Amino acid sequence: MLARTGRGRFLAKVLGTAMSVFAAIAAIFALIAAINGHGWRGFATLAGVSAAIGAAGANLGRGSYEPSRREALMSVLVLWFTVPLVGTLPFVMDGGMSFVDALFESMSGFTATGATALADFAQFDRTLFAWRSLTQWFGGVGIIVLFIAVFPQLAIAGRSLFFAEAPGPTEERLTPRLQNTASAVLVVYLGLTVVIAVAYFLAGLDVYNAVLHAWTTVAAGGFSPEARSFEGFAPAVQWVAVGGMLMAGVNFALQYRVLGGRFRVLFRDPELRVYLLIVAGATAVLTWLLAGTYGAESSLRESAFHVLSILTTTGFAAADFAAWNSDAQTVLIALMFVGGSAGSAAGGIKIIRLLIVAKNTSREVRKALHPRAVLPIRVGGRTIPEEVLRSVAAFVTLYVALFGFSTFTLALTGVDFDSAFSASIATLGNIGPGVSALGPMDHYGDLAVLDKLILTFNMYAGRLEVVTLFVIFTGDWWKIPREWRRR
Repeated sequence: MLARTGRGRFLAKVLGTAMSVFAAIAAIFALIAAINGHGWRGFATLAGVSAAIGAAGANLGRGSYEPSRREALMSVLVLWFTVPLVGTLPFVMDGGMSFVDALFESMSGFTATGATALADFAQFDRTLFAWRSLTQWFGGVGIIVLFIAVFPQLAIAGRSLFFAEAPGPTEERLTPRLQNTASAVLVVYLGLTVVIAVAYFLAGLDVYNAVLHAWTTVAAGGFSPEARSFEGFAPAVQWVAVGGMLMAGVNFALQYRVLGGRFRVLFRDPELRVYLLIVAGATAVLTWLLAGTYGAESSLRESAFHVLSILTTTGFAAADFAAWNSDAQTVLIALMFVGGSAGSAAGGIKIIRLLIVAKNTSREVRKALHPRAVLPIRVGGRTIPEEVLRSVAAFVTLYVALFGFSTFTLALTGVDFDSAFSASIATLGNIGPGVSALGPMDHYGDLAVLDKLILTFNMYAGRLEVVTLFVIFTGDWWKIPREWRRR
């Protein structure tokens, strides 16, 4: 029986556990940097700050009971802000970035967005680039899921936490115990990381680049230590990225079941079918549009690469698509409003939500003709509950509203409309590059401070899938719960 006392201490336990681990990782990076003659003071400071927060959380926190929904949401909100905040230290102290640029870079990393404020790649050393890529690897799987899998003391009490952080409306438990569920996701994530890293190495990358690009491929993150991303890599490397991004955009739960021998689920999953259909269709259209720019193989490769890069919200680039014709750019911009599969590392609206919206719209049209008809919505043979329909509607409404607000605000500050439009959806969808002045070979560093803060908020909101964040703007959130008052 889970204890019901000690309210308010679960957040401290979660934050303390996370910070303790990051202290150890930062200390390792500080040692590596010092050995290689790179900047190490930022990592050492990060290790110290994280260790202090971790120790305080360990003393104050309790994780032996099932937290309330409010505590689970607060744990998600605080953790996903605190980690990027302290993660700015290496960028400021060792990378020479301003605090706002460092916060933008760190938030982009941990939210697996891939937008960068770094104008001169020469100001980062190899250790700092490795840290930058590792932040995306952690962010891709979800820091909270990772710690539930690794630390048993959070396994039982973390049930609400897991589902508050879980990506998409159809997240489900794969095993009877939550820890095994998170561990299953982690197994798939680790396995894909290793396979992609080996594939990159065999395709011609050195170990350093193979590992760093594997981290950011499986995380659908998009950071690269190369200023022009994949543009200078051999075609074989780019094809490996195509395969890696394709897998990163598929539901990890589905992949876990396939690894267990349940191959039939591939043919029954409606989201996977739509995902593959979008990839094939958009690649075909883009290949046709680029036929006059590249040769046959290059057109197919560039098209498949960038369709998957945008659809899965990875953000890699093998060419400057901001310089393509308007028709080709339109295809990519349309994909920015889709996203990958629920339960994958991809961001965006997610395909399953768009399926639900389409089916609900179809139902409402039919009910106009048959108002008394009972027309349940089914996806993949499952009836979608009305509460899920409401949550999807709320998500899409808030998502579009935040996109519109940030586009309007950026335009008012002097950003050209094309850049404001694409930057808003690229950060909210955790994609990274936009078009116009903020294309894949450009950076966000020249934007005004207010613009960077708006886009940083977008990345934060997008990673938390918007609704989780907007809960704090309701009046009920700030009311003290009755059980807390009685204490």
